[in-house]
Amino acid sequence: MQIKVLGSAAGGGFPQWNCNCANCQGVRNGTMKTSARTQSSIAVSDDGKNWVLCNVSPDICHQLLASPELHNPEVLRGTGIGAIILTDSQIDHSAGLLNLREGCPHHVWCTPEVHEDLSTGFPVFPMLTHWNGGLIHHAIAPLERFQTRVCPTVQFTAIPLLSNAPPYSPYRGRPLPGHNVALFIEEEGGKSLLYAPGLGEPDDAILPWLERADVLLIDGTLWRDNELAATGVGHNTGKAMGHLALSEEQGLAALLARLPAERKILIHINNTNPILNEESPERRFLHQQGIEVSHDGMVIAL
Repeated sequence: MQIKVLGSAAGGGFPQWNCNCANCQGVRNGTMKTSARTQSSIAVSDDGKNWVLCNVSPDICHQLLASPELHNPEVLRGTGIGAIILTDSQIDHSAGLLNLREGCPHHVWCTPEVHEDLSTGFPVFPMLTHWNGGLIHHAIAPLERFQTRVCPTVQFTAIPLLSNAPPYSPYRGRPLPGHNVALFIEEEGGKSLLYAPGLGEPDDAILPWLERADVLLIDGTLWRDNELAATGVGHNTGKAMGHLALSEEQGLAALLARLPAERKILIHINNTNPILNEESPERRFLHQQGIEVSHDGMVIAL
């Protein structure tokens, strides 16, 4: 099984199109050792030819262009993507569905809560019915293992996360368990990976899966909970957005230090996060702790 990181940044990408913070200026003018990143999405395959797309970023067309292994030159129209799984209904994980309209119908696995948000507040499901049948919904239930036909040896389990629903959801500020899930991904007889790009708070539901996974691909959105205010670009805290900051006393770095995973890799990294600077003290700290920072194009072989 292999997992390819198509996009490693949080919503807006890096640099964010309208941001002139120190990080975004540094990547634009080449004064900071770093690399540009598109918005968070991964692809999973058991044969290197057929793929399951996990979250569909607004940057999906650029990501596919940069990933020839996801192409399928044997057909006149088509790619190697045979299934789509959504971990939530946030714009940065679902807006790319609109870009894939020419390839409809698509089989999309998501919880009923995510499907409801994407049928009402951000109605991509009804919108895309006008393109060759649109999106075919497959409901997933938390903690129930499921498979897709395209990668039959790979098994997925959706684990509820304490996070938040998107602003267009009536459950913003009071999410249900299905509004945000992590994906526990395993292959028969092989190793496992937990993909959790929206971890707000570790609880008894997610902790056993964090301890069980061989590889963690996990929410690295912010270094500090008040990072947006501290950099002058916003007012939301990490907690309000549903993201556990790395450096807090009970933050993600402290949590990762207690976990036995072979690899601990951060994804969904906000443009303000100092770990994007490869020469920063924060990045050196992560390296000392054995924590990796994902980048676009990163391949994880299991």
